[in-house]
Amino acid sequence: MPKRFRLTRRFPCAMTEDGYRRLRKFANEAGLDEGEALSFLFENFTSVIDEDNLTHRLRLFNSELEARKK
Repeated sequence: MPKRFRLTRRFPCAMTEDGYRRLRKFANEAGLDEGEALSFLFENFTSVIDEDNLTHRLRLFNSELEARKK
């Protein structure tokens, strides 16, 4: 029997404008709302990412983070 989809947590989330646009685009293409899209991505995280690419992108993001906050 499939798991019942219940939203059990709500949390304030700060996102960049680019990140939110990409989330909305993904959710729209998948026929989901933004919360459902985030749930899908995190429930299936290890199967939807490329680990090498993630590590590289995370390093880049972290190196630019302070400059982006100004």
